[in-house]
Amino acid sequence: MWAAVESIAPKIGCVPQTLLGWVQQHEINNGSRDGVTTAEAQRVNELEREVKELRRANEILKLASAFFAQAKLDRRLKS
Repeated sequence: MWAAVESIAPKIGCVPQTLLGWVQQHEINNGSRDGVTTAEAQRVNELEREVKELRRANEILKLASAFFAQAKLDRRLKS
């Protein structure tokens, strides 16, 4: 495999390690090699981004809730 990669890589304008990585990822995506597929990795990244956004939204909601609760208490004390 390495000999083929070394032979083909210069013809397509990349280094052999890059081409070998592409070949290995292709094998993973086809199921002939163990590993995380491109689709799975993309889904994990999307879920991690979503979790980050939800945590940020929850923090904003907690702060807003505390702010409005304090405002309500302040209005009661002034009455």
